[in-house]
Amino acid sequence: MAFADNLKQLPPVAHLSGLKLIDGAGNVAATIENKPGQAGSLAVYAALAAKHGSINVAAAQEGIEIYAEHTADSRANPGKHPNIDRLLAVIESGKGFTVELIQT
Repeated sequence: MAFADNLKQLPPVAHLSGLKLIDGAGNVAATIENKPGQAGSLAVYAALAAKHGSINVAAAQEGIEIYAEHTADSRANPGKHPNIDRLLAVIESGKGFTVELIQT
């Protein structure tokens, strides 16, 4: 399925203004906001965190499947899709993130 179709299968995120990804040292590694251009990634990361408890290797592997056609584009164009690049880095390094949801 395409990313747009996969996105429709994820829980809604209207109750979130964003989320923070916290690295192993306790630092905020990234913030994904509920705004155009990031809302889809917010839905992906929130769903993965809810299912897996964090963004770990298993979550990242599922995430790159959800991103579907964008994953291939990310691999071909590093930096174009930072939220996918981050999942690929988790798979490669084995180092994930805890997730802090930001309620609206």
